[in-house]
Amino acid sequence: MKVLKYSRQRESIKASLMSRHDHPTADALYASIREEFPNISLGTVYRNLNLLVETGEICKIHCGDGADHFDGNTSDHYHFVCRECSQIYDMELKAAEALRELDTSAQDYAPGVIDGHSVMFFGRCQNCIEKNKKEGIDKPA
Repeated sequence: MKVLKYSRQRESIKASLMSRHDHPTADALYASIREEFPNISLGTVYRNLNLLVETGEICKIHCGDGADHFDGNTSDHYHFVCRECSQIYDMELKAAEALRELDTSAQDYAPGVIDGHSVMFFGRCQNCIEKNKKEGIDKPA
């Protein structure tokens, strides 16, 4: 694993991400970091996020919306993505142990060594469902 030299900007990016639970994009993090570092470039934010992913200090999430999202929570957990508002929510599943066994089962069919997996759940979040009810819009789930 790569060891990085200390950087105030990188530490600020990491601290900002750790304090959030909304799984922001690099652009969203850039907007919030600029308050503390007005001269920071978007490229610096992207480079540091990728370095933090490389070192395993944060996670990168691909959820099909074309943008990379970032998560400061590196523990085993899953995500729910609202197809309507694109919000990403953490899910702590009681079945997590059974899902880890999926790695073992899948190993028999893998062309290499499995060291983990990613599971994303998609649907509509409760906020969007409630908003649609108030507006009289009946969308199927």
